[in-house]
Amino acid sequence: MMQGTAGVVLPAQAAGFAPTRSMRGGSNNYRPNAPFVERLGRGFWMSGTVRRAGDGAPLEGVRIQIWAATTLGGEREPRNHGSVLTAADGSYRLEMEQIVPNFGQPHGHLAYDDGDFETVFLRPVMSSARDTSLRADFVLAPV
Repeated sequence: MMQGTAGVVLPAQAAGFAPTRSMRGGSNNYRPNAPFVERLGRGFWMSGTVRRAGDGAPLEGVRIQIWAATTLGGEREPRNHGSVLTAADGSYRLEMEQIVPNFGQPHGHLAYDDGDFETVFLRPVMSSARDTSLRADFVLAPV
């Protein structure tokens, strides 16, 4: 807790990182417990960081699931689904095949759903189908 003006006690989280909220369409074609993979192809990079809500501390060993429509096929294609763990600094990274437009938009899907924090599904859209990377950061709130 922090001391506010006139002795009012403020929650420490008020000045910190707000939790990421799930995005509409983020859970489309989700597969629970996607296997851990070293890569899902070559040439396109999904990356980001995972932090704890409130203090923004990086979260190590957090499972992030990634899937997308790529040159290998649609979002339901098993070769387009995989999980990675975050590093000590909260970062994650996965190389995959080039993401292609699905329903007119090139986008990826990412999920956190392991139970220690609130579930979050993301669906970030790329600015161009020619982009070769997409970044998505998570701020997770404990359950």
